[in-house]
Amino acid sequence: MPTKRIDFENPAGERLAGLLDLPAGNPRAFALFAHCFTCSKNLKAAGHISRALNEAGIGVLRFDFTGLGQSEGDFADTSFSSNVGDLLAAAAWLAEHHEAPAILVGHSLGGTAVLRAAAEIPSAVAVATLGSPSDPVHVKHLFADSLDTLESAGSAEVDLGGRRFRLRKSFVDDLAAHDLAADLGRLRRALLVMHAPLDDVVEVQNASALFLAAKHPKSFVSLDDADHLLSRERDSRYAGSVLAAWASRYLPESKSTGLDAAPGETVARTVYPGFRTEIRSGEHALVADEPAAVGGNDVGPTPYDLLSAALASCTTMTLGMYARHKGIDLSASTVRVQHGKIHAKDCDDCESGSGKIDEFIRELEVEGDLSEAERARLVEIADKCPVHRTLYGEVKVRTRLV
Repeated sequence: MPTKRIDFENPAGERLAGLLDLPAGNPRAFALFAHCFTCSKNLKAAGHISRALNEAGIGVLRFDFTGLGQSEGDFADTSFSSNVGDLLAAAAWLAEHHEAPAILVGHSLGGTAVLRAAAEIPSAVAVATLGSPSDPVHVKHLFADSLDTLESAGSAEVDLGGRRFRLRKSFVDDLAAHDLAADLGRLRRALLVMHAPLDDVVEVQNASALFLAAKHPKSFVSLDDADHLLSRERDSRYAGSVLAAWASRYLPESKSTGLDAAPGETVARTVYPGFRTEIRSGEHALVADEPAAVGGNDVGPTPYDLLSAALASCTTMTLGMYARHKGIDLSASTVRVQHGKIHAKDCDDCESGSGKIDEFIRELEVEGDLSEAERARLVEIADKCPVHRTLYGEVKVRTRLV
């Protein structure tokens, strides 16, 4: 599943840095992810949640808000309103280059921001928050000791999570200018509120307030004993998998490749530039690609990978059929295949004496109560799998233009 570095401009013309995580095959939909206050797109939890969504066929754009991470701008000049503006710019980039986001996801204050932005992103059908405040003003407690200085001097250096940031009084004033409860009442999107009951940064009462203010359809999922930053991989991956399952209810079915294949027929189509290839074999949809090193996006196996997969899967099936026929106690088999090219002069048992030849290295692992003779026989049977015999036999490929 590839990750692409992208950038786009915020409303002030500053460059914001983002990561676009793409699933294998055609994305079923796209999600926009907003990170927590003073965090970045590179937070491990964001990556894990994004991967879980990718596994469900959903592409994810996560980016650094203005003045954070690799994005341009001065954090001191930002506000909750500017975060919302950044989200709208990110949604516009997705709409222009891929597809407008159907899912909005926000962690902590990022979740509060996506709730505010949702009304201005008509493509969004589902919104999810993770450990989010029910009011932007909630973040004031993080710099409560500096409020007097902010009020009198207009700005102050504050400690946020062990890092020093400069805030201006305008940041605090902007927090109070938003009526999130009213926004929730007008949300008209499916809402998922996820929160850990023991969250010691944003208390779980915030989740209750969000849930009560919203109208149906709405759902709540407890994140059990997770911490606020979802720092344990199992917590963030759980959140991502639940989010993917929930959002799927509001998304269209997985997109078809647009290809039709008759029984026994395989069809492949590539739209250039690039190597990404949609494949349909009967009723089954696949995707092939090449690694990034040779100009691909690595969103699927290469053609030779697929050939190796054919050999490996055919081998395991053949072993199983033989074991059942002979009454051998073979409970499972694992076959690993690697493909490469070697010089013919380095091959002692090859017919060709020059050039390069294809070489498949096949490793078998068999499980069950097997004698040494049975294990040896299974190795012999592996060479009799139909794909193996096709690779060794005479093959004709006849091509015609239609």
